[in-house]
Parts: sequence; structure tokens; C-alpha cells
Amino acid sequence: MDPIEVFIIALALAVDAFAVALGAGVSMCNVSFRQTFRLAWHFGLFQAGMNILGWVAGLTVRSLIESVDHWIAFGLLAFIGVRMIREAMQDDDDKKSTDPTRGKTLVLLSVATSIDALAVGLSFSFLHISIWMPALVIGVVATILTAAGLHLGCLVGAKSRLGSRAEIIGGLVLVAIGVNILHEHGVF
Repeated sequence: MDPIEVFIIALALAVDAFAVALGAGVSMCNVSFRQTFRLAWHFGLFQAGMNILGWVAGLTVRSLIESVDHWIAFGLLAFIGVRMIREAMQDDDDKKSTDPTRGKTLVLLSVATSIDALAVGLSFSFLHISIWMPALVIGVVATILTAAGLHLGCLVGAKSRLGSRAEIIGGLVLVAIGVNILHEHGVF
């Protein structure tokens, strides 16, 4: 496969990671190097790993994954988005600071943004394309775009002084990405 084609595929796969990172950056407003590293590393690692996993799975599970991958991604993104919106609407006394770069939220976001990479890995397997170079490129591109999205979102959030509305916007962005995934798969 041509390196330019691999790069274009990597960019297409990283769009969800970029959008999620943008929403996280808006809601967080102040992002440390450590948070950037955690989110970018995990998104890149999961993009590359799911790509390899899909390649290894090959034909055996294609029909199962294709029929539900969009629902899994939607469910994870909607769950986290609704949770962010709900937390933003709580009184300041009741709020717990949710950091999307930590714990269960980080893992759920990583899985949700990398399910498409699983399908691409399946395609590579069917086409008898070696997975190692594409997986590396996909992981690196996702890492870079995640870091860029996180800091761009932080900049937008800080400049606009959205406050708790930023967390609502971030949650709505996640739900919208999930709905878009369903739309792309012809659900509606």
C-alpha cells in the first residue's frame, strides 16, 4: 500500500480522536503536559492496537464486528457525554472534577475512538497488507492530532470563558460524534 494512502487513512481514523480531544480540552480549560501525554498516548496506542487486533482477527469475526461496531462506539461516547453534561449541571458543592485523561473515562474514550481502526485492520487483513507500518503511522497520527485537539480545545475554552457550559459543550460534542457514527453506518 502506498505511504500516502496509509497517511490519508490515518488522518481519517484520527478525526474522532481529534474531536474528542477538542471537547475534552474545552471542558478542562487548563491542560498539563502529563494530561496531554496520557490522552495522546492512549488514543494513539489504541488506534494502532485496534488496527493490529482487527488485522489478526481477519475474516473470522468480520460479520460480528461490522454489525455492532457503530453501536459500541455510540454507546461509549454517549455514556461519557451524558455523564459530562450531568456533572456540569450539578451544584458546585456536588461536583467531582472529572479528568478525561484518567481512569475508566480514558479507557472508554480510547476504545470508542479506535473501533474504526479495528475495521480498517480487518480490511488490511483481507487485502493481505502487512499491518506493521500502517499501524505505526495510524498510531503516530492519532497521537499528534489528539495532542493538538486537546490544546486547541483548551485554548478555545480559555478564550471564551465558557465555565461549566464548556463541559456541557464537550459532552454534547461526544454525543454528536456518536450520533454521527450511527449516521455514517446508515442507522438513520
